[in-house]
Amino acid sequence: MKRTALFTLILLLMTTTVSAQDYGQAATVRIWDNASAPHSNGLTGPEEEPEPWRLANTSTAELFLYPADTTRCGHTGLGVVICPGGGYGRLAIDHEGFQMAQWLAANGITAAVLKYRMPNGHPEVPLEDAVQALRIMMGLEAGATGFTADKVGIMGFSAGGHLAAYASTMGSTKPAFSILFYPVITSLPGHQGSFNNLLGKENRTPESDARYSLENQVTEQTPPALLLLSDDDTAVPPISSTRYYNALKEHGIEASMHIYPIGGHGWGFRDSFRYKAQWQQAVLDWLQRFAE
Repeated sequence: MKRTALFTLILLLMTTTVSAQDYGQAATVRIWDNASAPHSNGLTGPEEEPEPWRLANTSTAELFLYPADTTRCGHTGLGVVICPGGGYGRLAIDHEGFQMAQWLAANGITAAVLKYRMPNGHPEVPLEDAVQALRIMMGLEAGATGFTADKVGIMGFSAGGHLAAYASTMGSTKPAFSILFYPVITSLPGHQGSFNNLLGKENRTPESDARYSLENQVTEQTPPALLLLSDDDTAVPPISSTRYYNALKEHGIEASMHIYPIGGHGWGFRDSFRYKAQWQQAVLDWLQRFAE
């Protein structure tokens, strides 16, 4: 095989177009794409999977639905929209997506993993995807009959945590609660890659950084939040979570925060995280207050 052909084959293997998205979901709801959504992110070309379970170049918003197992845990009446992380450049669809959804569903909570469109410098795009996902799961928009819930919250990881807090503070339809795993919240010090992708590196200004540093957007209408993070996280400094927590308390919003001694960033549902059992119990205990 000639070197050019071999190199082309390697590139094809490294960048696989996402065609069949089977993550064990019971149903998939297409929300909209760049042509039908209120705004476009300007991305063209096929959606990609540059490495296993990492989606990139997303230009179509979809929900992957996992119904609550009511035979094991009864009826909680809760639903959660899950926003995977990935620096607003890709989506970690496994340990911050469908694995979390399957665990929630097994515990009586309807889960919906949101494959949101990458902002590509258009910050309004992921927000409108998250708000529409919430409205669908609340039954305010068509598409999820049989999967809607009485109370719908939002969960996010890293940049997905920013999106979850973004919807909680600046969304036109707000969730009943939010669960934020090591979230990107503030710009400085913060995860610069996420803010560059959200706002566009060349378009960032002190004013835009302040606007999308979400501790500045908390009001009395922001829903309660549970924050979970590691003290030794160097990718997204813990100050993101502590600033958000302090802002919530300043506005009289219920909040709880768990800071684990070690674990770094991006552990999600991974078994390698030493405190997995502890965060799982913390989440279920905290959600109990919202259950019927």
